Amino acid sequence: MKTVLLIEDDLTLLANTKEFLELYNYKVWYAKNGEIGVNLAFQTNPDIIVCNIMLPVLDGYGVYDLLKKNETTRSIPFIFLSEKTRINDPGNGMNLEAVDYVTKPFNIKDLINTIESRLAKNDILNHNTKKKPFPVTSEPLNISTLVQLQDYFKKTGQFNDVNKNEVIYKERKNAYSIYFVEKGIVKTHRMDEFGKELITGIYKKGDFLGFYTFKKLSSYPETATALENGSLFSLSTKEFQEILGGSHKLTLELAQLLSENLAELRSHLLEMAYGSVLKKTTNTILKFIDGTQENLHEAIKISRSDLASIAGISTESLIRSLSLLKKEKLIDIEGRNIKILNLQELYHIR
Repeated sequence: MKTVLLIEDDLTLLANTKEFLELYNYKVWYAKNGEIGVNLAFQTNPDIIVCNIMLPVLDGYGVYDLLKKNETTRSIPFIFLSEKTRINDPGNGMNLEAVDYVTKPFNIKDLINTIESRLAKNDILNHNTKKKPFPVTSEPLNISTLVQLQDYFKKTGQFNDVNKNEVIYKERKNAYSIYFVEKGIVKTHRMDEFGKELITGIYKKGDFLGFYTFKKLSSYPETATALENGSLFSLSTKEFQEILGGSHKLTLELAQLLSENLAELRSHLLEMAYGSVLKKTTNTILKFIDGTQENLHEAIKISRSDLASIAGISTESLIRSLSLLKKEKLIDIEGRNIKILNLQELYHIR
């Protein structure tokens, strides 16, 4: 499988182009600015680089210049994505005769044709050049546990920095990637018919998310959004399926994890249907503590609306319950944050 490094700051264009490249059987690394792109090129040594010219931090010309000065990356084929007026810009002071340009807006097939043409040309010109080893899924991976799968994500997955409230994937978009949370908290959510957000899951450090089928390409049934600044690693759905296909033990361990998640979800649904408002509020706080807080003395940093959505109650009802818990000195409220004062008593609330 050929690898493409895509450097683009237009996140919609980045996501769409990445999806189509993976559909054409390319492994895609991507970066949102030139500086990240350069570092990623040094780390992954891709087969080809597709780079926007107008980029934050370091523009496309700067990316090209730095990579061409490095012995490891200088022979990597390079394609610029550019507005027509930027092509062969005489102000860049660089000799870019060997570079291809694809003008925006572009047809994805034109980009694929340009990539294939450059790769073919590069293979002819550099048929004796050996690239540094790169892990491919056709080789035995010997991944048989979830811990080993986590390590694989960290070593070979695409690293993604995410900001608070940044959307990681959207409902009804093609499910091309599986994610592993390295840092931070992520919520999955859907909108009901009345336009109300329903939170379907909370994911913390060490959790996987994004897998909804293991046989064929599907769409995400929900949206995933970062609740705070964090980082994730991602693998393509296809590569993830190949890993599962090579390990019966890992598949069983993952099935057990999914079974436990379903049991927890069933319990939560029953509580939402039959539990008291105060109990729903308390259990949601405890769920958040158990799932995301590494230090119980730290304040819980989540909006009232998100907590209410998880609990299945109105924001107003949640606020009244929080006030009661504060009055009983079980919690303290610091601005928008919640601090636990008596964890044991919270577990005994009915």
